[in-house]
Amino acid sequence: MARLLRWLLAILALATLSAPAAAQDRAKILDTMKRATRFMVEKASTNGGYVWAYTEDFSRRWGEMEAYPTMIWVQPPGTPTMGHLFLDAYHATGDDYYYEAAEKAAAALIAIQQDNGGWHYFGDFGGAASTKQWYATIGRNAWRLEEFQHDWGNATFDDAGTSEAMQFLLRVYVERHDPKYLPALKKALSFVLDSQYPIGGWPQRWPLRHDFSHHGKPDYTSLITFNDDVAGENIKFLIYCYQVLGGDERVYDAIIRAMNVYLVTQQAAPQAGWGLQYTLDLKPVGARTYEPDALVTHTTAANVRSLMDFYRLTGDAKFLARIPEALDWLESVRLPADQVKGGRAYPTFIEIGTNRPLYVHRRGSNVVNGEYYADYDPAGTITHYSAWRAINVPALRAEYEKLKATPPAEVAKGSPLRPGNAGALPRYFLIDSVETSDLNTADGKRSPAALIGSLNKAGYWPTELRATSNPYAGDGSKTPAPGDFGGTRVGDATDTSPFITDKPVIGISTGTYIDNMKVLIGALGPR
Repeated sequence: MARLLRWLLAILALATLSAPAAAQDRAKILDTMKRATRFMVEKASTNGGYVWAYTEDFSRRWGEMEAYPTMIWVQPPGTPTMGHLFLDAYHATGDDYYYEAAEKAAAALIAIQQDNGGWHYFGDFGGAASTKQWYATIGRNAWRLEEFQHDWGNATFDDAGTSEAMQFLLRVYVERHDPKYLPALKKALSFVLDSQYPIGGWPQRWPLRHDFSHHGKPDYTSLITFNDDVAGENIKFLIYCYQVLGGDERVYDAIIRAMNVYLVTQQAAPQAGWGLQYTLDLKPVGARTYEPDALVTHTTAANVRSLMDFYRLTGDAKFLARIPEALDWLESVRLPADQVKGGRAYPTFIEIGTNRPLYVHRRGSNVVNGEYYADYDPAGTITHYSAWRAINVPALRAEYEKLKATPPAEVAKGSPLRPGNAGALPRYFLIDSVETSDLNTADGKRSPAALIGSLNKAGYWPTELRATSNPYAGDGSKTPAPGDFGGTRVGDATDTSPFITDKPVIGISTGTYIDNMKVLIGALGPR
């Protein structure tokens, strides 16, 4: 959410990236882009959709988890991210091939869109029986990925998958106002409006379910959720809709209520922070078993940034009023200098009431015999969920002071929520994140020339797949395997959670394709 206004004003982003390529270099860049895209569209995609990584022979593939060949992934950098990249490439080149690729990605997302209007983490063209088998094997045995251990049968706002899919469909529709996209887009908008609580927040999953009690903790998916910027991403989508679909008052009301939920969930001083999730009576509460009941430092910093964005959108000083309290609380939990490692000075979880850091550990070796627990000991914490965060509180405070000194009318004069300010969507959604330094890195590996030379004859950039997972080998044993798995990303051989391997294989990466295409598009210069 903190990047919302930068996204809204990114229409001319390419103009600042690089000087236009010379004609000969431009031809090479265009050829490389087209070859790489043809491979992804015609060889790697499944019905127009994508996962995150593939082995070279396509014998295995992964999203956040290992996927079946019939599956496509919605979580970034999955199918919606690829769709955004295709549209960015279309805008940069004018080549209809990229628009057609975007249409194929949109068709894939529409095919797996749920009747409620939202999306799950993935879609399976193999049908319900295939999905059921996946959950009974790979999903159920992912020790640290509890959100994949159970099939709720509904849609999720988690990890920006639904949000990015909605934004992409809106963008495809606005591109040529093709009416074939309106039904899916309207369903998605209704999904966001219908799932919003009256207080303004959203649950993690909807329609509501309460059927996955885990290690004695109640099902967390109906809680008001800030984790992974659920509220911020939904606000961004609603603002886009308000801009380009006619200023619907229902949409405006949903935006205002969503912004206000940040205010009513901030805790009282001296612990004036936020938690990851909230009960419907607005009490901070944990979620997955490695997310204890606590206030959370990185969520607090993210919400402070969001409040400053809300002030820019509205000019309403109420969004600035309690920011100093939040920053004071963050400073109060900062670790002494001699305990700071790698610039991470703020413990992730802070106990409610005591202000003491909570540290999460685990014991056992798999999803059957393993468990997570929290205590006050900073030694031996889990590694897949950082126990400490790097937060630049002085920069946040300086930004706050600058905004406070800016008259409300001036700060909000360009807001898309102001009458007469409705406008176009950003022309580029991914390319504004390309840094000029990316165009000619120190080692040259990601310069346009290097990328042109490293695309292989098949049409992809060979990539070390450092993330992998154990193939399904049966359910875990009730008896822990020998060894200490407390600080590892994966347990014993039955744990299907992804992990970083020291023996990577060469494969095909959706993320590598996206990152390299961003550099090449940036090198083309403004069109």
